[in-house]
Amino acid sequence: MNIANAEADCDMVAKTCGCKEVKRKVTYLFVDSSHNLCRDKRDIILSEMQACEKLLKYTRDENEKIAIKEEVAELKMTLDLLQ
Repeated sequence: MNIANAEADCDMVAKTCGCKEVKRKVTYLFVDSSHNLCRDKRDIILSEMQACEKLLKYTRDENEKIAIKEEVAELKMTLDLLQ
């Protein structure tokens, strides 16, 4: 018997946390996939950027948008430094 494991289209989910008094942060959660242990830093950062862009598309709160855009800028800078 062959069992096919269909993985999700994105392997990481981003969420915002924090309140109005404290700076909002972006947190990440790995979606269950079969090869999470085989990832290098570049793959993880690219997955985080993809998750942030997807979250940015669905958020309505301006404070959350600012936090997500700052996170994407930091991830891009980190990716540039890795190359």
